Amino acid sequence: MERIWGGRRLESVFGKKLPAQKAIGESWEIVDRSEAQSIVRNGPMRGKTLHELWTQNRHEIFGDVADTPRFPLLLKLLDAHQKLSLQVHPPREVASRFGGEPKTEFWYIAATDPGADLYLGFRESITRDQLEKALRHGTAADYVQKIRVQPGDAAFLPAGRLHAVGAGTLLIEVQQNSDTTYRVFDWNRVDDKGKPRELHIDQALECVDFDDVRPRLLHPEGELLLRDDLFEIQKWNLDSPREIAVRGRFAIVCCLTGSLCCADVELAPGEFFLVPAQLEDRQLHPRTKGTTLLRITIPKL
Repeated sequence: MERIWGGRRLESVFGKKLPAQKAIGESWEIVDRSEAQSIVRNGPMRGKTLHELWTQNRHEIFGDVADTPRFPLLLKLLDAHQKLSLQVHPPREVASRFGGEPKTEFWYIAATDPGADLYLGFRESITRDQLEKALRHGTAADYVQKIRVQPGDAAFLPAGRLHAVGAGTLLIEVQQNSDTTYRVFDWNRVDDKGKPRELHIDQALECVDFDDVRPRLLHPEGELLLRDDLFEIQKWNLDSPREIAVRGRFAIVCCLTGSLCCADVELAPGEFFLVPAQLEDRQLHPRTKGTTLLRITIPKL
């Protein structure tokens, strides 16, 4: 996905083949949307879309998960060569009012330039009137908390959290299957036609959690980075073969470092695969020392 703030790091770090002379900000890796689909690469279901698997092979591939119109997660790689806009995503009740989709997300920091930051929540308490005035005057960034980050850091972004990715950050994003973003400040940038991007101040004011003051990065509990109703994310150091999940549960693997294989599928850094619930060979095998991965699952309700 070409983005005004993107770069070329998805190619240099993760080996993605990018179109020449383009600023690429996102790679949608596991996706079931009307405008983009993951496709089965090989095997008996080769060529099927993720949406077809979700609607036609639900139990076999995904096990006992809650019913939704589409696969409920969207997994991406993001290359923020420049700062992303200051933005907020809507909770369910606000999204339905504005015709959007709710969006809660998780970030894992894969690589950074020195001095890279995330913008998360407010530095201090603020009223709706104060924020609206700052948004109208283009000074909202003065009120947002800035946190220095390094590779291995992780953040949770519940819907309603004002946020932005700072320049020089490469990250893995796990989110609800949504593409609804309300942009409130874009650092006074203009596109190649000299026009600023659209802002969504009125919608954003309805979404923002004004009690979200000085939130922190996630503190891992052993392998567990985050457990939420929407997704659970663990980080594994894979130094010996290990079963990804019990039979009957699907899981998504993202290779961070080193390399690994499962059922004759090889995975390099920045690559993802979805392990079907009924797959018999469920062992992940490290191919090199120092292999690490993210394990993404959907908790049972």
